[in-house]
Amino acid sequence: MRIKYIVTILLVLGMTLPATAQRKVLNMAEHDSKAYYFGITFGANFSTYRIKYSQSFIDNDTFKAIQPDFGPGFNLGLMGNLRLNDFVDLRFVPSLAFAEKKVTLNARDVAGNDSISNRTVESIYMHLPLQLKFKSDRIKNFRFYAITGLKFDYDMAANARSRRRDEFIKVSAADFGYELGVGFEFYYPNFIFSPEIKLSQGLGNQIFKDHNIPLSNAIDVLSTRMIVISLHLEG
Repeated sequence: MRIKYIVTILLVLGMTLPATAQRKVLNMAEHDSKAYYFGITFGANFSTYRIKYSQSFIDNDTFKAIQPDFGPGFNLGLMGNLRLNDFVDLRFVPSLAFAEKKVTLNARDVAGNDSISNRTVESIYMHLPLQLKFKSDRIKNFRFYAITGLKFDYDMAANARSRRRDEFIKVSAADFGYELGVGFEFYYPNFIFSPEIKLSQGLGNQIFKDHNIPLSNAIDVLSTRMIVISLHLEG
């Protein structure tokens, strides 16, 4: 529901800003011919896990259900944009992503009693995406664009090597995947304001097998998914 509220706000923002952004004066007219430019980015993220269960989960009744859910976070980063032609740019957006992923466990103990617990996995990602940005024609002080690309993430809070006995799950640090998104550019006299929403899907298996942790035996593949709503300020 929180994602729906934020998307609604961005849509309303997108409908109200053009009244100002599409004035007769063409702001930053020289910007389209720049070979490269930089910017900053910040925003909110909502991340979760996608789970593929192991044969052990099917054969045993240790866990009745393992339910991942979205948790909130935020992103801060920089942006470098290289112009390839009038309609395609190459973009590098290194950033830090503070994220949390929620997991609800429905477990059964040795006495046959069921218990439900809510757990959270906190991550600090060094997020390194390389994207292609496909731009529409500029309509006065407005432009639409779409992005696609590859990403590498390194979780600086990963606990794969932890020796703590109270860990309920262990995850690996490195991940890779792809990204898809759309955004809008509003040109002002001194900067470009760009709201954007994207899906960041991990392709690596994040589960770190530790047979002393029952949850490791129940999960075969653990992948990440993140929805990122960003605001870019570009110059």
